[in-house]
Amino acid sequence: MATGTGTGITTARTRMPTDDGPDLRHHGDAEVRDDGGSLVDLAVNVRADTPPAWLREHIAGSLGGLAAYPDGRAARAAVAARHGLPVERVLLTAGAAEAFVLLARALKVRRPVVVHPQFTEPEAALRDAGHTVDRVLLREEDGFRLDPAAVPEDADLVVIGNPTNPTSVLHPADAIASLARPGRVLVVDEAFMDAVPGERESLGGRTDVPGLVVLRSLTKTWGLAGLRIGYVLAAPESVEELERAQPLWPVSTPALAAAEACVGPRAVAEAAHAAHRVAADRAHLLAGLARFAPAGLRVAGPAEGPFLLVRLPHASVVRRRLRDLGYAVRRGDTFPGLGEEWLRLAVRDRATVDGFLQALEQALHG
Repeated sequence: MATGTGTGITTARTRMPTDDGPDLRHHGDAEVRDDGGSLVDLAVNVRADTPPAWLREHIAGSLGGLAAYPDGRAARAAVAARHGLPVERVLLTAGAAEAFVLLARALKVRRPVVVHPQFTEPEAALRDAGHTVDRVLLREEDGFRLDPAAVPEDADLVVIGNPTNPTSVLHPADAIASLARPGRVLVVDEAFMDAVPGERESLGGRTDVPGLVVLRSLTKTWGLAGLRIGYVLAAPESVEELERAQPLWPVSTPALAAAEACVGPRAVAEAAHAAHRVAADRAHLLAGLARFAPAGLRVAGPAEGPFLLVRLPHASVVRRRLRDLGYAVRRGDTFPGLGEEWLRLAVRDRATVDGFLQALEQALHG
């Protein structure tokens, strides 16, 4: 059931994980599994050519300690120092995805709301935990931008991504912070924030926003999706509540070593440099896509993340043709609020982008 909010944004209520609708468990890696392993990957939002050699060597150096149980204290302190927070406000997790499950299982909420289009795991985790989930669907004609007034006032859990996957929209920090209310948990997924130059609009170091829970991932920028490492930044009481829902030793010794390394000064500087390079490569991709406007291709924007959301006629046919030409892109119809005419493209280096643009021209004129 969908109801108008009076703001041009739709609130949709969903109940059962088996109802008809987008496949919330479909992710970009499905495009490159099995027979897609040889494709040029523009479907997965993990930075190419990662992890770097120095990080692989650091992780490998931790393997000699595998006989001991993981000790996360050093990594937790390093994350806290990186954000200027006390360690009591940090929880290490097996990727940001684990944090969504912890939130869904540990919090006793009555009306959770997820702002879409966005990463689908938060809603999937909430539904799996038995919650009824309300959706606030942002609209293309509004640039997929947040209108805080569209979020129901009685929502006691609100989840939003920033920058948002798949729209690549970077919402103003003040607009997101304005969603905070007494008795409300405000979850901000900042998995891609370190790909934004200067991490502007981040709420990661804020302690003045009541109920704020910020999620960070180290798998995207550093190419550690197979290792599973992320963290939560929240008030100490929230951290304690989520920690109680975790199994013992949830983060492995190699993942802890990676976390400590990836938040150190050297890594932060390297990530900042990579963010500027991504911005330049994104501009190159945008310029190349512009020539397909006569074919009906439109880019959602302005884009600020390491990926673009594009709309074009017969996108599902184009996606299949691109696969035949050796390129994998992410289908958009599994994101609530989007349909079959949407595709997500990961930003890659200029040579890869130029090859993709040639393939796209062939696919469009098939």
